[in-house]
Amino acid sequence: MKEIIGKLLNLAGFIFGLFTSSTFAAETLATPDLDEVVVTASRTSQSTKTVTGDITVIDSEEINRLRGGSIADLLRLQPGVETYTNGGMGTSSNIGLRGTNDNQLIVLVDGVRINSGTTGTTAFENIPLALIDRIEILRGPASSLYGSDAIGGVIQIFTKRGKSNNTHLYASAGAGSYDSYSGNAGFDTAFQALKFGAQVSSYDTRGISAKKRPPAVAEQDRDGYNNFSGTAYADLEFAPGHSLGLNYLESKGRNQYDSNFIGNYLERYQQGYGLTLRNALTDNWNSKVQYSIGRDQSYSVGTARTNSNIETEQHQLSWQHDYKLSNGTLTFAYDRLEQEVLTQSTGRLTLDRSRSNDAFVIGYVGKFDAHSTQLSLREDHNSQFGNYTTGGVGYGYAFSPAWLFTTQYGSSFRAPTFNQLYAVAFGNPDLLSEKADNIEASLRYQGQQLQTKITVFDNHIRNFIQNAPRADCPPGFTNGCAVNAGKIEIQGMTLESSLALAENWFLSGNLTVQSPRVDATDNLLIRRAQRFGNLVLQYRNGAWDWSTELTAASQRYNDTSNQISLGGYALLNTTLAYQVNHNWRLQARANNILDKNYVLATTRSLVSPNNPDYNTMGTNVFVSLSYDMK
Repeated sequence: MKEIIGKLLNLAGFIFGLFTSSTFAAETLATPDLDEVVVTASRTSQSTKTVTGDITVIDSEEINRLRGGSIADLLRLQPGVETYTNGGMGTSSNIGLRGTNDNQLIVLVDGVRINSGTTGTTAFENIPLALIDRIEILRGPASSLYGSDAIGGVIQIFTKRGKSNNTHLYASAGAGSYDSYSGNAGFDTAFQALKFGAQVSSYDTRGISAKKRPPAVAEQDRDGYNNFSGTAYADLEFAPGHSLGLNYLESKGRNQYDSNFIGNYLERYQQGYGLTLRNALTDNWNSKVQYSIGRDQSYSVGTARTNSNIETEQHQLSWQHDYKLSNGTLTFAYDRLEQEVLTQSTGRLTLDRSRSNDAFVIGYVGKFDAHSTQLSLREDHNSQFGNYTTGGVGYGYAFSPAWLFTTQYGSSFRAPTFNQLYAVAFGNPDLLSEKADNIEASLRYQGQQLQTKITVFDNHIRNFIQNAPRADCPPGFTNGCAVNAGKIEIQGMTLESSLALAENWFLSGNLTVQSPRVDATDNLLIRRAQRFGNLVLQYRNGAWDWSTELTAASQRYNDTSNQISLGGYALLNTTLAYQVNHNWRLQARANNILDKNYVLATTRSLVSPNNPDYNTMGTNVFVSLSYDMK
């Protein structure tokens, strides 16, 4: 870590020296207002200029630029985010932040938690970009705000909804390679004090074979995918400062996969709805009560025509009070989470479990001249694993209107998932909860034409849970198991920057350098690159908008012993859009222009080294036409 910090200080010194001579003089003339408001960093509305954590905001413009792609394609372009899939469109999209697992991440949609209770992961592949208006990514531990699972961070997705009382209609349709077709339509409107809207999205593709060079005849086919999703909302302001809101999400996706039998498929269904009551009790005291229900169901037909059905239901209640003080906001909250899971396999009940978690949270966000602070403390009581106390403390100092230094510490924990505890022939009921401590620091510059941020982090995870081969399992396991692998240390650095090169030209990019290793063996965690990043060049002129992206990652390993390697890769993508008129937009996107043959995951192992890799898409194009009656 000393070496990483040394490199950071050298780089920060270089940038500081580079801009001191010219930039500080310019600051006295004009500094742009690039301020944004986020809620994920502290559970309250907060300016990004005072956030001490590492947060990224993805706006609707960036989302629209990837029309026809997936949410995994979008998240892959963000600093510190790694993704991999087990095949083409519709297969499992695994998302990790700063070298952590995909189940060490909390995902919220309009405040509703949608992580599966059985796997702890989220079916990102079934959340279409067409439904999303904005995404906030909080990297780093957040258990002191959100509870179990937030070791790597939090991703909060905000679906589309009207921003005014005017009626708003929009729709789009597109087609592309691999016989892919999509369509979506929606509306927003208002009637007196009531605002409401809804949208639907559909996607269908014949896809690609899930595996490269499949050995069985039954696997030598294209594995298709289809998805139908929708959202709806209603907000009623029944008195000034008092409102009642309802939001709903439903998504159903079905994808085929390779096996020794033809016609195998996995069908995943997820549903989330929440009711939110907001009350401005006084000028300085706001209350919010939210009750939500999240459901997910997974039904698969596999080898020898066996089938399995997994259902998870989560009930969530949150009661939060925010008090505005002269120099900040004080927050008190009570959270309750109830989880139930039912698993069946070919008509046989294999798992029926439930648990609950109660928590109390206190937080503070403050601003004192050039100083900003953030404090949080949370006490969780889990019905299975007892009490956990987590905390976070952050501090920021603005050297000038453009320069900001922040540092933050946070602790976190994750209770094992139902699958890790009880899955047939795999679950280990003796697992301990994961615990982690993270410290980080960042240096940010926000100037007239250049914005840059460098962040270093060091995350220590204890009782890390991973899948182990039979040889590393307790007696009685025949096909592997979940085990506590001991201590993990993830050290790293992210660098992100954007620059206005010249009139109409913009350059942005990010680089992550990390070392996620098991202390006992010094091996890297599986499917983690030590270096990855993105570079985006964009040109805008009148009705034309063109951009190209370069995405690259270094070598990774597919096994815990680091003997099955996955080669590094670089991909080139581009988007060209033309605003036909005020309402119509035509857009074309090409992915993997150089037709790179690369691998994100494999079925190879030390026992079966000749097994096939999971497939990835070659050069592909998607063209869309959208209408927006603003």
